[in-house]
Amino acid sequence: MSDGTTVWSSEQSLGALPEHIRGFGLMHVAMRRDAARLCAVAARGGSGSLAGLADWFGRLRAVIDWHHHSEDEILWPYLRDRVAGFDGSGVLEQDHEALDRVMARVAGVLAAGRSAELPEAARAFQSLVREHLGHEEPVVFPALAGLPVQEYLRVERRIIGSAPAQVMTYLQPWMFDGADQASVRAVSATIPAPVRLLGRTVLDRRYRRTLGPVL
Repeated sequence: MSDGTTVWSSEQSLGALPEHIRGFGLMHVAMRRDAARLCAVAARGGSGSLAGLADWFGRLRAVIDWHHHSEDEILWPYLRDRVAGFDGSGVLEQDHEALDRVMARVAGVLAAGRSAELPEAARAFQSLVREHLGHEEPVVFPALAGLPVQEYLRVERRIIGSAPAQVMTYLQPWMFDGADQASVRAVSATIPAPVRLLGRTVLDRRYRRTLGPVL
């Protein structure tokens, strides 16, 4: 658990996190990054067709939806059973429901081509992402850091195993996009070599093609 001096936030630095939970931290970094990308695109009036932006956001939404369902269904019950005093899942599950609603709103705006509504919807999404992670990280990161490494990795494998194919083929390059190299090395060490190679080549090229609307 935290000693009161460790900064348990992926927003400020992943360096404070033990290496074995940096993959979890990288997902939070990626959520903040992409929420900011959406806001930037919306603020400048979009770039190109909203259809491309809708496709990009659909992939982001799928990853976040899986991440939150895996927390609600696997991680929070596990931590409640395993970590004394873990008591964050109620508000975090409420945050997940609120994020579902705000993501549905963004998707609806994009699908309907209502570009005038996008800046406000994007700001609401970014605000809620930041608020939710601000609730989650001080509670969850210390709980995860307190687990023995191999125990945590077993739980992580259960979580990754719950990901649908659409998410699995997107997850690795999405997490590593712009990430610091120390964290990339730490997380890569937990990924089987064939999967790591696929993520760095075929899947990374496919991922980069989805970024046009937000870069």
